[in-house]
Order: sequence, then C-alpha cells, then structure tokens
Amino acid sequence: MPESTSPLSALLEARVAEGSVPGAVALVARGGRTEIAVAGTADTEGTAPMARDSLFRIASLSKLVTAAAVMTLIEDGKLAPDDPVGTWLPELASPAVVRDQRGPLEDVVPAERPITVEDLLSSRAGWGFPSDFTLPAVTPLITELYQGLPHPDMVLTPDEWPARLARIPLLAQPGTTWLYHTSSDIQGVLVARAAGCPLPEYLAERLFEPLGMTDTAFHVPPAKLDRFTSFYEPAEAGGLVLKDARDGLWSRPPAFPSGAGGLVSTLDDWWAFCRMLLAGGVADDGLRVLDPVSVRTMRTDHLTAAQRSEGALFLEGQGWGYGGTVDVLAVEPWNVPGRYGWSGGTGTTAHVVPATGAVGILLTQVAMTGPRPPAVMRDFWEYAGRV
Repeated sequence: MPESTSPLSALLEARVAEGSVPGAVALVARGGRTEIAVAGTADTEGTAPMARDSLFRIASLSKLVTAAAVMTLIEDGKLAPDDPVGTWLPELASPAVVRDQRGPLEDVVPAERPITVEDLLSSRAGWGFPSDFTLPAVTPLITELYQGLPHPDMVLTPDEWPARLARIPLLAQPGTTWLYHTSSDIQGVLVARAAGCPLPEYLAERLFEPLGMTDTAFHVPPAKLDRFTSFYEPAEAGGLVLKDARDGLWSRPPAFPSGAGGLVSTLDDWWAFCRMLLAGGVADDGLRVLDPVSVRTMRTDHLTAAQRSEGALFLEGQGWGYGGTVDVLAVEPWNVPGRYGWSGGTGTTAHVVPATGAVGILLTQVAMTGPRPPAVMRDFWEYAGRV
C-alpha cells in the first residue's frame, strides 16, 4: 500500500496506471517536512508490491559516490587534485589524442600534458561520450568497454579495463572538454589502486557503513533478492521489455565494479547520502565522513561556458561538479542555482539544494531511452521544485 495519499503519491500512481513504470518510490524533503510515496509493484507481473525498502539499480547515481570516495583519499593525503593519474594507473600515463575528432583513429598526437585526478573528477580526462556518438573515437568505447548494461555477464577486470582503455585514443586533450561517463569508471579503478583494496570494500568502509547505507553495494545477496526490482526497457511498440530479472546480473558480484554505474541502493540509503551532502559531510550520528571543503567542491560547477555548451545533450545547460550536475541556469522551473545531483539511466534521479536544504529522490526500474529524462522524472522534478 502507498505510504500516503499525497500529491506525490498521485503523481507516481498516475504513471503506474498508464503503464510507463511498474512501480516507483520517491521522497521530497524540505523545511523539516518529508513526503514519501510508494506506488505500483516490483515487476510487471505484480508478484510483489513496491516498498519503501525496495532495491534498485541506481546506475549513474553511482558517480556521486565514487567522486566522494576520491575526495576521502585526497583528504587522507593519498591523492592530490593535480597528481598525474599515471602515478597510480601507469597504463594511462602516456595517452594519445586524435588529431581530428572526425578523422581516423590512427591519426593521433601525444597528449599535451598528463591526465590529472582533477580531470577525472570534473569528467574532462579526454575519454567519454560527447553529444555526437558517431565520432570514430567513441565507437571502441562502446564496443570494447561498454557492452550493454553497466554490469554485463562478460566484463573486464579492474586491471584489464584500464589496459584496454589505454588502447583507445583520447577524443580531446586532457582538461579541455567535458565528456560523459568514462572518467567515473577510471575514478573507481583509481580508488582501488590508491586505497590498496577493492572498490566495494573501500566504499563500504569509508562511506556506506558510516552513513548507515546498509543496502548499497555492487550486487544483491540472496537474502535481499526478495526486495530487488526487475529492470525494464520501453518497447518501440509500447509496453515494457524485461532486461534484467531479480535473480539476474546483479545477483552476483561483478568482475568489474563500475564506479560510473554499478551500484544498487534504496530510498533511505540514498536519503542518508543526501543528508550528508547537505550537512557538509557529517552523518546523522555526528561522524564526519567528508570535510566541508570537499563537499563544497563536489557541489561546485567546474566547467567553462563552452564546455557546458558542448555537453548540452547530457547537461541541458547546467554545469558539472564532481560526480554530478550543478544548476547554473534557470532553464526549467525546477532549476535552482547550486542544485546538485544526477540521474541514472535505469530510471533513477536524486538532487540536493544546499540553499534551501531540499532533497528530491525518485527511483524507478525502467531505463531511460536517451539522455533526455522521461516524463515521470520531469514531473517529479517539477513537483519537488515547488513544494
């Protein structure tokens, strides 16, 4: 049963009724008031009702967590923003750059300078997805590194992945161009190398356990599969097509824990992460997880106007902090200067507004069909922006 009969519940139930999502959970918090809504079912067959503690593949919301992990290593003195990534990832120490983005992959020049930690955090390393997916340097990223879902059956290990990436030339010189996604996966490998332990272990120790995020991980163990949602993709002819069942790809640990999109989580786990961001890095029990300066840096736009324009397909006119977007323009009614967060291609979105202390979280289990968010997401943002 829904947890309330609020307007937020009505918004979700309307989308469930039309069939665009089997179910959803959402939260809007502001000014000491928190509204939570639960609607629909965990799968199209209706075998289980959606619940507040249902588990979702959060996809690119993982990027915020991975960036936070990098910031903990900077605070510990194990990394510095200006450090060359090649110190920890020698595979990436001497990248080549395509001379012409539309030219052949073989026509390359050396990178003018090393890729730095800050280049990764701001998604300006030179690898990644631009607005034009037909560019020759983008094709091998798709075919050799990203085969389908963020957690495919056959995937490279954390040591094999950067070695394979190194064979692909950069699309742009380091630090010059915002490109989506790949920098966050490099961050995940960097965290593991610098910390001296696998990425899942480090995230659990430094972020998830201190914040009480007990359900957030790179896979769902058997004891929790009954809370896991099935994952769908819209069909061209209408309706939904099953892409991953509860006992599918995320039911076992991945060969490659994707810092760009591999995590599963719940509404309350993500709310705990958002509260930490609003509290300047402090958990509910007073434990400091991040330094306030680290949090402010994560929530600050690091792009030039030209870089924001080049990334408009994904950013829709906004900026980019570390791991997520930062609103800089009132393009839509929900845009508020400093609003920070991101969305996942599996149908998830979460943002915080430092100026007002507001939080908005929406979790669904239907894939986005492109960079432009689906109607349920935009409806949610509009609602969250006016309450």
